[in-house]
Amino acid sequence: MAAMKRASLAGSPDHSPRRFAPARRTVFSAVLGGLLTMGAVPVPVFATPSAGQTAPLAWGGCDRFVTDTYLPTAQCTTVPVPIDDANPAGPQANLAVIKIPARGNRIGVLLMNPGGPGASAVDSVVNLADSLSDSPITEHFDLVGFDPRGVGHSTPELRCLSDAEQDAWRRESMVDYSPAGVAAIEALNREVAQKCVDRMGKAFLETVGTASAAKDMDAVREALGEDQINYLGYSYGTQLGTAYLERFPKRVRTMVLDGAIDPDQNPLDSLVEQMAGFQVAFDDYAADCAKSPACPLGTDPAQFVNRYHQLVNPLVDKPGPTSDPRGLSYSDALTGTINALYTPHYWKYLTSGLLGLQRGSDADDLLMLADDYEGRDDNGHYSNGQDAFNAIRCVDTPTSSDPAVWAQVDKQIRQRAPFLSYGQFTGYGPRDLCALWPVPPTSTPHVVAPAPAGSVVVVSTTHDPATPYQAGVDLARQLHAPLITYDGTQHTVTFNGDSCVDDAVVAYFVDRTVPGNLTC
Repeated sequence: MAAMKRASLAGSPDHSPRRFAPARRTVFSAVLGGLLTMGAVPVPVFATPSAGQTAPLAWGGCDRFVTDTYLPTAQCTTVPVPIDDANPAGPQANLAVIKIPARGNRIGVLLMNPGGPGASAVDSVVNLADSLSDSPITEHFDLVGFDPRGVGHSTPELRCLSDAEQDAWRRESMVDYSPAGVAAIEALNREVAQKCVDRMGKAFLETVGTASAAKDMDAVREALGEDQINYLGYSYGTQLGTAYLERFPKRVRTMVLDGAIDPDQNPLDSLVEQMAGFQVAFDDYAADCAKSPACPLGTDPAQFVNRYHQLVNPLVDKPGPTSDPRGLSYSDALTGTINALYTPHYWKYLTSGLLGLQRGSDADDLLMLADDYEGRDDNGHYSNGQDAFNAIRCVDTPTSSDPAVWAQVDKQIRQRAPFLSYGQFTGYGPRDLCALWPVPPTSTPHVVAPAPAGSVVVVSTTHDPATPYQAGVDLARQLHAPLITYDGTQHTVTFNGDSCVDDAVVAYFVDRTVPGNLTC
């Protein structure tokens, strides 16, 4: 199961990813945001290569993908891969690739994935290169990001819902857990699934999972002309990195996996643990907020959840006031809250939005957080991140279709994450979108084999809401890899300003100095 997905607000220092839906909707994971780019030379369009041939890369400018010019050395291209492995000469997916060449003595390439699934690595590499402009990382490595098939700037672009349909979906409260209400929620999920099949086709949807993405990453490696890669994966990017390491262990020089997903964990257990992680982050936020007597949740820890419900539950019946004519829906209030819990840098926006609800005047910051999370721009246009997220996660693991199982999941989430609960447990719970997905899974949970010595380091944060700490412990144990533990409340930490973590990671990438188990 992926991590919660998030797109970052302007100015955010975040380098991790993208979105699980609030507990009452679908499960989402985390993304870096920022549509930043450079260059004015068109990206070349490739013809379909002959079977068994690798087309030579023709690098050009990046303005097809991004529009800023402050990274003038950035180069972009596309790498074609067959949609159907059994028909290599048939229709191709064109993987968008960005490369920012090393500034000095080059060691090799550092590929990164910001998570999701569904986050654009092309966009995120630009952010990473800017924040590491004076680092040994950009001195010694070409920074490379590729968007897996269906994701970001790759084509075909995975689209299930129109902008208007996305807006309508967000207005649905989905809180009626009576038998009739559950049936209505599941009907909405089936409608989304059907629109995805109608617009993309089952044949394409069958190929968008992590198993295909791992093979695509090796196609990018081959196209780059590299014998080995270095890799930095955040959140869902740890799942992709693990899958690549399993399939191509000799192709990895160094790999850092930050915000781990445990490949052996049942997806429903993962969901419950993730929601419990968000409760921990909510409690940490509320305790910090309560340092001020003006905190909208008050100053009594025993009342934090109740005060939150008093502010957001009325939105089920009537949207909260915002300067945007859409208003703030109940669903968006939860989504905005979830987004803010990824990092303390966002807590001030959550407080501002809740104060707006308390005053009955405006809740603009909560709507901004929700739009940011959902990938909606100022013109009302959505990225395809949520569509890609759902399509990928639904083929990545089997999901129970037993209604009784989902009722128990609902019960557990209410117990472990009460701030996300509405009303009382009814004995019923809607099945997730993936339980109704019309395309079979292409992967299953399993214990991964130990990695070659020195090839991987795992990083995990003690109060990471989206990818709870224990998942990193478990992944490190399976891989026989060292674990860097960061004590904090945020989703992922590498290259986010902590020198203890960053120094260890830099030494590992540059000199292959394996840090051993480390606490920061």
